[in-house]
Amino acid sequence: MTIQEVSQRYQIPEKILKEYENWGFGDTVEPMPEAREYDDQDIEYLSLIMTLYEIGFQSSEVEEYMRLLLMGKETEQRRIEMLNRHRKDTLDEIHFREKRLDRIDYLRFKLQKNRNR
Repeated sequence: MTIQEVSQRYQIPEKILKEYENWGFGDTVEPMPEAREYDDQDIEYLSLIMTLYEIGFQSSEVEEYMRLLLMGKETEQRRIEMLNRHRKDTLDEIHFREKRLDRIDYLRFKLQKNRNR
């Protein structure tokens, strides 16, 4: 598949596909006269890249994670640490928003209580 076909079929922005190639992860991408061809392994990597972006990884973190992945099993601990850090950050954000929601509910309660007097 070409970059345009991959982008359309899998809803992956061409910007990310170009990053993938610039990072050198597209080694399996076959150069063609006018375009590169993506194989199943590329699609698998790109799916992971999209997931990493969706969970809040920045571009440099995605690149680091993918480089570690390609190094093999000995980098699993480092990748787990990266995921754990994002998990903690996500939980912190959830807790912050829960507190915000509690404050909103309290203010709503006060208003409704005053209205019912």
